[in-house]
Parts: sequence; C-alpha cells; structure tokens
Amino acid sequence: MESGPAIFAGAAFTLFGGALLLWTTVRVRQGEPVALGVAPRAAAALTGLAGTLFLGLGLWCFARL
Repeated sequence: MESGPAIFAGAAFTLFGGALLLWTTVRVRQGEPVALGVAPRAAAALTGLAGTLFLGLGLWCFARL
C-alpha cells in the first residue's frame, strides 16, 4: 500500500531533478544566465547542486520500494 506514494514521489523528484540539470547544462553551454541578477558561476553551481539533490532524492525513493 505504501508503494504508490513512493513511486509518485520518486517519479516527481527524479523528473524535476533531471529536468533542472538538463536546463542548467543547456543554459551554461549557450552562455545564457541561469538566474537573473546572480553571479553566473554561483547560479550554475547552486542550480546544479539542487538538481543533483532532487535526482538523488528520487532515486532514494525508488530504492525504498
């Protein structure tokens, strides 16, 4: 009974983390700002860290099944 919410949470976290990492990579490669008004390196680092965290959290949810 607990596998349904774990699958949903794992899918949501994994999709969001993967999309955030992909978006950050594309923006950095194109030389576009990741966040307006923030230093480019700091924005890319923090966004990459958040994407990795969400991706890891999603994988952790799947591992708990």
